[in-house]
Formats: sequence, structure tokens, C-alpha cells
Amino acid sequence: MTGPESEGSQVRRAVCPGSFDPITNGHLDIISRASRLYDEVYVAVMINKAKKGLFEIDERIDLIRQVTAEYGNVRVEAFQGLLVDYCKQRDIPAIVKGLRAVSDFDYELQMAQMNNGLSGVETLFVPTNPTYSFLSSSLVKEVATWGGDVSHLVPPVVLEALTERLTKN
Repeated sequence: MTGPESEGSQVRRAVCPGSFDPITNGHLDIISRASRLYDEVYVAVMINKAKKGLFEIDERIDLIRQVTAEYGNVRVEAFQGLLVDYCKQRDIPAIVKGLRAVSDFDYELQMAQMNNGLSGVETLFVPTNPTYSFLSSSLVKEVATWGGDVSHLVPPVVLEALTERLTKN
């Protein structure tokens, strides 16, 4: 065996959770930064049966796999339920979340404290690149729905899928 495990050290794992409907350049920025800090990064695509997304879960997973393939240490999976259970099942001690604004911090701090209290899983907050500080999947979908140019906000393969999906609806 080679790599960190052969030297007696533990593989450093983290998860980047979200709905990713669709994945944006802001999401990708956080995932790429996490992939440089951790040996393995899991992108956990949240299943929320109460919400109807623009893209099905399998489509989101496929798009994320395509745009993260170059990193080599990113795994993409769906999950339903408590994120801390997902983390326990995969021996993941850290959640990486991007923060765009103070309003994100208020909500995310509560979630981080709850997750830590439930399982000891730590949450690391990464400040979003200022270029993407306003960006969300919801805004991308809204702008694209009304014919606005979102080409600078999503990877090309996502733009293609988004354009195709919106022309069908």
C-alpha cells in the first residue's frame, strides 16, 4: 500500500453537502479548495422528497462527477437523512461549507453546533470567493428561466444541461 495509509496516518476525509440543483461555479470553488486540503472529499447530494428539483438526483450526480473529475479525490453520492449519519457511515470527521454572507453564517452556525452536538463532526467554514458571493442555484435557475446569461456562473456542461432542460419546459 502507498500513500497516507501506508505511513500509519489516517486518510483525511471531508464532505461538501448540498442540493446542487444545479452545481454552480461557487459550489465548484468550495469543492476544489476542499480537494486540496483533504485526501478524500465526498460531495453529498441531498435528497429532499418534499422538493421537486429542476434536475433529478442522478442527473445532478452525473453533472457533478463530470465537473469534478479532474480533482481525482472527489466522490459524489446521494444522501437522505441526517448528514451526521452519512458522515459516521463513511468515517468523515469534517463538513466543509462555503459562506457567502452573514446571513449564511447565522443558519450554518446553528447547523454546525447541532451536528457537532449529535456526533462530534466538525464544520469548517470557507469564505466564498468574492466573485461568487451572490451566487446560488436558485438565482441561476431564475435568471436562466428568463433568458439571462448564466454562462459565467456555471461550468459549460451544466450550462448545456440547464439550457436543454429549460427549453423543454
